[in-house]
Amino acid sequence: MTDKSNTATILLVDDEPNVTAALKRALRREPYEFLIATSAAAAQDLLERQHVDVVVSDEQMPVMSGSEFLSKVRQKFPHTIRMILSGQASLEAAVRAINEGEVYRFFLKPCNPTDLGVTIQQALSHKRLEEQSRRLLREYQRQAALLAKLNHNGPDLLRLDIDDHGAVVIDESDGEGEVTDLLAEIERAMQGLSR
Repeated sequence: MTDKSNTATILLVDDEPNVTAALKRALRREPYEFLIATSAAAAQDLLERQHVDVVVSDEQMPVMSGSEFLSKVRQKFPHTIRMILSGQASLEAAVRAINEGEVYRFFLKPCNPTDLGVTIQQALSHKRLEEQSRRLLREYQRQAALLAKLNHNGPDLLRLDIDDHGAVVIDESDGEGEVTDLLAEIERAMQGLSR
């Protein structure tokens, strides 16, 4: 039984159901939850209702092209990874997909399922690293704001005295409560980083 919270969700979009069925079948051993849409409009509805990690879309679809659809996905769901499949190796289509949809990868049909699977794994790893980077940046900004506030409220509080062995010496006679509060805040911040 797989843990749903750690399972990536992949949205396959193609107006030909046999293509999405073949892709799903080729990737069946991967630990993904698959969503299927046969049009850009149906895919947009799914994206509105459910978190999606990766969208793999056909380029040639009626009403809205894949690159046009992925451009909308980029605007509304910027952290969703976008890939495109095309039956025609048109440089114009590739450039449009890259410029408008900022696609992670452009595949030609029929695409090699192994290449697609490896690319999805790489994209998900890349996404996890970006999420971790954003989380660490937020934590850094929070800690920098805390240090700025502490420095403003008590400039001498952040001055460190070091003994002959390089250990930090805390003078408990000055603002003992502030030092204790600072140490408690640093400990909470370190626990937050270890999660």
